[in-house]
Amino acid sequence: MTGMTRQSGEGDSTLSVHGGEEREKLDGALTNPIAQTSTFVFADLDEFEALKAGERSGFEYGRYGNPTVRAAERKLAALDHADEALLFSSGMSAIFTVLMAMLRSGQHLIAMEDCYRRTVQLCDVLAKFGIESSFVQPGDLGALEEAIRPNTRLVFTESPTNPHLRVVDLEKLVSLAREHRLKVLIDSTFATPINQRPLDFGVDLVFHSATKYLGGHNDLLAGSVCGSASLISAIKDFRDIVGTMSDPHVSYLLIRGLKTLALRIGRQNQTTMAIARFLERHQKVKRVYYPGLSSHADHEVASRQMAGFGGVVSFEIDGDLDGVRAFVNALEIPYLAPSLGGVETLVSHPATVSYHDLSWEDRQSIGITDELIRYSVGIEDSADLIADLGNALAAI
Repeated sequence: MTGMTRQSGEGDSTLSVHGGEEREKLDGALTNPIAQTSTFVFADLDEFEALKAGERSGFEYGRYGNPTVRAAERKLAALDHADEALLFSSGMSAIFTVLMAMLRSGQHLIAMEDCYRRTVQLCDVLAKFGIESSFVQPGDLGALEEAIRPNTRLVFTESPTNPHLRVVDLEKLVSLAREHRLKVLIDSTFATPINQRPLDFGVDLVFHSATKYLGGHNDLLAGSVCGSASLISAIKDFRDIVGTMSDPHVSYLLIRGLKTLALRIGRQNQTTMAIARFLERHQKVKRVYYPGLSSHADHEVASRQMAGFGGVVSFEIDGDLDGVRAFVNALEIPYLAPSLGGVETLVSHPATVSYHDLSWEDRQSIGITDELIRYSVGIEDSADLIADLGNALAAI
């Protein structure tokens, strides 16, 4: 058999393993080799001119493309049901590069308030280039419509959001955006292509911090954007200039991680649902944020547009900051760390880890209470994680 591996109509695990991959690889290798080179050579000028004219395939310089990076991009595109994908040095690098490629001074974007904090801070950076930003609550389409200006060009959102796991109704959002001729960009890191494929709903571009679930092993740093061939081509031209691409070794690790994506996400969906139900019933937990629970504000939307509810659950301890410290210190399985999405369970205290430089009043205004915990579930046994949570809650 030759050519690209078949992918239409395949299940998530088959797509994770084979999606976007060439059936025949260099020297009969089963896995994609690492093309650890910055420069590619040509036999003569005719060969170089043929490449530039699009008459032959190949690569010339690492900033413009690499076989291993390209293999990872094809797999990412297949998983997200996209025409094309681009890989970057980090998730934030992907977002910044795309926004700078699509916007210019004097234009305006709308973002959701409950976004990753660095994304919010990025909007302050964009202001230095004359690009304005407005923020609205996730799901408040009335506020979103009111925020639209004549110079508004795009809407940027996360779904689910970080850390409250708000889920945006993509059908309604896309419909409103189309009415006003706006592009819709979404960071779908928390969902992954296994739980949600925003392009299927008409979203224009989807981002992932590949550092998280896509890599899955806390051993790489990368980001991606997927979308139509025309949009991705224009963004690639800009990326080739500014040089924010990923590298061959990271791409190799990412491909390896993607092979088990569907398996890992399936396990994390199941375990996190069990943990969320346990926490919601516990007398020392005041509130649980997880879209799989009927108590979540966006449960109905999440049930319609997501295949699973993800591997992160946030919750508030019924106590004070001392109680939170006692709880976190009593946990034995999770690591205290700021990331998420890997095979190891991680716990974070957003008020300390991510929002420590804000005043108590400012944190309260965006829902970052001292009692809030973000718990990223790995692939350990659910019974062990629940028992560990129970023991830690008993320490309060």
